[in-house]
Amino acid sequence: MIARIEPDDRALASPLGRVSPLLKLGIALFWFLALAFTTRIGPPLALAAIVLLLAVVVGRVHPARLASAVLPLWLIALSIGAFNALFASVNTSEIAIEVVRLGPFRLTEPAIAAGLGLAARVIAVAAIGVTFAQTTDSTRLVDSLVQQGRVPERFAYGALAAYQAVPRFAEDLTTLRQARRIRGLRGEWHPRVLVGLLVLAIRHGDRLALAMDARGFGSGPRTRYREVRWTGLDVAAIVIAGAVVVGALIVPR
Repeated sequence: MIARIEPDDRALASPLGRVSPLLKLGIALFWFLALAFTTRIGPPLALAAIVLLLAVVVGRVHPARLASAVLPLWLIALSIGAFNALFASVNTSEIAIEVVRLGPFRLTEPAIAAGLGLAARVIAVAAIGVTFAQTTDSTRLVDSLVQQGRVPERFAYGALAAYQAVPRFAEDLTTLRQARRIRGLRGEWHPRVLVGLLVLAIRHGDRLALAMDARGFGSGPRTRYREVRWTGLDVAAIVIAGAVVVGALIVPR
């Protein structure tokens, strides 16, 4: 089933939720860039812990909701780290110190360190992404991109409409499978079901394009129903973001 988890009103009304979405997106990208300059395990894990703490305390995201969103991604991160450690090319080196042998596989100390470092970075990326998603309204994000980031309206609002159409694919899939059962065909996955989904997606896209043209998107200056302005919270967010990444990167070994 295709679904999405929208942030609740409590999180959107929090101080973190009222920060400019464009600024939060820039901070997240800055943190991702900072993680690329370290291979140690401590800084990504410290950054992930701080971000999740900010999400609960400042963002007012319910811990259970946060855990249900981040734990599956962390399991994937651990799987990625284990896979990279197991199949690292350094395991074939005779110089590398062998830690454990699993049948035909040889695990060395550098491979384990590299796998753990990669898993830690993916854990941090997942924590940042979930915190951003659970404290940001998609409509306000697009308004911020258009008004503060000067992104073209047709592209920004078209992407928003596509994002909001995700649950519709679940409804279309259910309808197609039920239609196949009525005709006496198998209702499970079938290539024709995917073709039907593609056709419906193209039709939805055509209707969306006509609706945007009818409303004059991209034809000239427009008035704003929702104004997104820079506030003192944005300045505080910049200061805190800088302090967080510096504190995470200086975590001792």
